[in-house]
Amino acid sequence: MPLLHISLRAGKGEAYRQAIFDSLYRAMREALDVPEDDQFMTITEHDAANFRYGASYLGVMRSDDLVYIQITVFNTRTAEQKKALFRRIAELLGENPGIRPEDVFVNVLRRPVVELRDRSLLALRPPASKQ
Repeated sequence: MPLLHISLRAGKGEAYRQAIFDSLYRAMREALDVPEDDQFMTITEHDAANFRYGASYLGVMRSDDLVYIQITVFNTRTAEQKKALFRRIAELLGENPGIRPEDVFVNVLRRPVVELRDRSLLALRPPASKQ
């Protein structure tokens, strides 16, 4: 159950933002084999004063169309799956909504599987009765 937080400069239309959601979901389905409807994503927009990036850090020329994508996944994903995910995200975002690969910045946070079990148990536990 990946959790995605997407950050970008303010001013893009709803269709642009929905295309980001759709492309990321498709990339996860294809590269990570996530189940259907496993879509837990947020987009946060920032004005220019609150969105900073290195325009040429490590020789990559970035623009104001830069999109930060932070993905939290359980540590069951292989290096090959993550590479395939990065590649597919860049391809699909390039197709729609038209983001250059240089403007796609992906950060993956890995969490232990035990957290899934613990959270699932908490979610399934009935509320304590008040006596």
